[in-house]
Amino acid sequence: MGMSVTISAADATQDAESILKLQYLCYQREAEIYQDWSIEPLTQTLDALRAELTEGRAFVARLGDEIVASVRGRLDEDGTVRIAKLIVHPRMQRHGIGGRLLDAIERHYATAAEPTPAAKRFQLFTGHRSEGNLRLYRSKGYAQVATEQVGPRLTLVTLEKAA
Repeated sequence: MGMSVTISAADATQDAESILKLQYLCYQREAEIYQDWSIEPLTQTLDALRAELTEGRAFVARLGDEIVASVRGRLDEDGTVRIAKLIVHPRMQRHGIGGRLLDAIERHYATAAEPTPAAKRFQLFTGHRSEGNLRLYRSKGYAQVATEQVGPRLTLVTLEKAA
């Protein structure tokens, strides 16, 4: 009998180190695609990650005790939830875990109780060559709203959907 993947809220103290290690692993492919190993997910410090986790909300997917995926979100004052760093361990990709995490973070912010206002929209971004990411986001109802050239090899694509 195999184990099932469970989704739960991340703990900034207990989960930060595992999330950072997974983030480093997952963003190697992005760095290779864009030939840029100085991207923020590969240079982020543990303290910066902990701060990010406490400023917003994060969810993790666990297979047993191992964190195999993660996502973060933060609600802005204008009602936009900025979703960031949706990562899935390479051996666990293409099993629906990323979609489940995206659903979890959206559900959390769409049903937020007072004093936190509910989200008006969800927004995220990815690189223009990250076809798997773009495919997932579009399948979840996100539409492109902007692009920004941030380097000679990278254009960020911003996608959004109503809450």
